[in-house]
Amino acid sequence: MLITHDTRCSLDAVVDLVNTAPEDDTAADGLADVAALQDFVRNHDISDVGMLSEFDLSAVRKIRGRFAGIFAAPDPRIAAGMINELVAAAGTTPRLTDHDGYDWHVHYFAPGASVADHLAADCGMALAFFVVAGEQERLRRCEAPDCRRAFVDLSRNRSRRYCDSRTCGNRLHVAAYRARRKEAAG
Repeated sequence: MLITHDTRCSLDAVVDLVNTAPEDDTAADGLADVAALQDFVRNHDISDVGMLSEFDLSAVRKIRGRFAGIFAAPDPRIAAGMINELVAAAGTTPRLTDHDGYDWHVHYFAPGASVADHLAADCGMALAFFVVAGEQERLRRCEAPDCRRAFVDLSRNRSRRYCDSRTCGNRLHVAAYRARRKEAAG
């Protein structure tokens, strides 16, 4: 599956957006305030975003939950329906652009769109490409029991199980090794 630069940027943004949600009532929200949203926009080089407000923060949190639902969708038909609703509500307006030194690429958000509509349109279309390609199962959650972070499995054989093999994967492998050693010793 060919993933263009702009699609990859949108995938990174949607994964990071979903992962800003607190996992439980004791965890902090990664989008706690407008300043955190401004940092998110800056860190992801999201273009054509004006001044952000509490309204923007609320709207982005709302679509964050909808994106989380797409990662949890049990089959492509349900994921497609969720993506269609999200993208349609954003007022998708595809247009070619070559801003900021990048070659030609497609933006799906309308000029002057809110940051929430911008994310819904561009990130929604990036996820749509996976459903169209029959690759919806690549939209995953970490299998570590204490994690559940979202990620996109871009491995060749679709075998990635953890959001980060150096943290979650390694931690579980070490725990399994220690359990085997303990069982063999005793």
